[in-house]
Amino acid sequence: MPPAAPRRRRRLLPVAAFVAVLLLALAGFAVLVRPGPVAGWLGDGADPSATARPPEPDPQPVLAGPDAGAPQPTPDGVRAALDPLLGQPALGSRVNVSVADVTTGQSLFTRGGDDGTVPASVTKLATGVTVLEARGPGHRIPTRVVAGANPGEVVLVGGGDPTLAVDGKGFYPGAARLDTLAKQVKQALGGTAPTRVIVDSTLFPGPVHAPGWDDDIPTGGYGAAITALMTDGARTDPETARRTFDDTHGAAQRDPQPDLAAGRAFARLLGADAPVTKGKAPAEAGASTGAAPAPGTELGKVESLPMIRLVDIMISDSDNVVAEALARQVALARNQPASFSGGAAAMDAVLAELGLPADEITLSDASGLSRNNRISPSLLTDLIALAGKGDHPELGGIFGGLPVGAWSGTLGDRYRAAATKAGAGAVRAKTGTLTGVHAIAGLVTTADGRLLTFAVLTDRAPAGDPDVTRQALDRITGALAACGCR
Repeated sequence: MPPAAPRRRRRLLPVAAFVAVLLLALAGFAVLVRPGPVAGWLGDGADPSATARPPEPDPQPVLAGPDAGAPQPTPDGVRAALDPLLGQPALGSRVNVSVADVTTGQSLFTRGGDDGTVPASVTKLATGVTVLEARGPGHRIPTRVVAGANPGEVVLVGGGDPTLAVDGKGFYPGAARLDTLAKQVKQALGGTAPTRVIVDSTLFPGPVHAPGWDDDIPTGGYGAAITALMTDGARTDPETARRTFDDTHGAAQRDPQPDLAAGRAFARLLGADAPVTKGKAPAEAGASTGAAPAPGTELGKVESLPMIRLVDIMISDSDNVVAEALARQVALARNQPASFSGGAAAMDAVLAELGLPADEITLSDASGLSRNNRISPSLLTDLIALAGKGDHPELGGIFGGLPVGAWSGTLGDRYRAAATKAGAGAVRAKTGTLTGVHAIAGLVTTADGRLLTFAVLTDRAPAGDPDVTRQALDRITGALAACGCR
């Protein structure tokens, strides 16, 4: 389903609301601008396709903490604020809620808090946390070319980078590029044109579509076939997709065979009038004995943006294809098959490693498109609080892309009505929408300056105008922003 508002729009706010946004960023979860790990994670402006990189420094604390001195709401105060709002007809027959204090981790309110609920796109919060923990914020995904088993063959090996571009006109700014890779290969081959281009996307086994996806997901522009090699998130026309992003809410035509499409583009860049087929790269055979490189010899390599940036893209744009690719990185890091099921198992394992209630999550995918997914609201608030405390600085990357109420992303047009405006600049959250499913999870600063985490999920919402249900959710989170709740 399309989001409620354009994802990249940035609008001017009244001065008070703008100050509130800055306070949330600076006093809550802003990454401090200073030398050290963050500079390494984000890169220094160098070509992201460069192959030689210094080792990433060990993580250090980089998150400014919330104001622990602000008055903490009481459970009775939160209940008094929320109870009258949970029966709104637009929310449907099941509304599950969790609210907790970020500093102490204390639960302040729960209603069905431990119950598995269809989460839609708030699933991406779990995806972001697990991939940052498993891979680290500075990890980059390689795309390689090696010599084929037969003379004249080159093999394009997908490492799972969904943002790979063909050239400088790609969808994702700063992405690794096939034209850079082609230049490396041409140099390695001494100008000899390949006779065959083989595409190796075997890193991702299993089905390319997840169980529980609605029938229109593969063709509706919000999902795609998930393969280990693709360009521009499988978009067929990345320039148009980028230009029309706001108008289409991010939908774009996707190629049904992204790996072969990438291989054909690569062959054109090589200037090779050669067939493009699927196959598998040969094992490295050792030193070359003749003019041609030995099978398996690496001819070129480019690397993705660092993981912290990929997570930011996934959350800020609610990019489903990026989410599925990142879950497979969790799988690879935990020696699981890089598939939908392997990613789900690995994410579950990482959540357990972090001390989170992994028995309260069941996944069929990592983007939230699957209706088979179940996540409890309390797991989401525990996850957000853990990422925000600063004990795990590597997890702080999930906050950079979170939309801000009445300001950015899927919340850009929300919290503007009189009944919800207290949340403008005070709510920072990930949203999720499927037909009959609406969710929001994130952070809110109370009127007294206390930082809370919340998750509100409803998966039996009535049919009709989804904006009515979204506003009902915003009244709940706006109420937390408006009160001291003591």
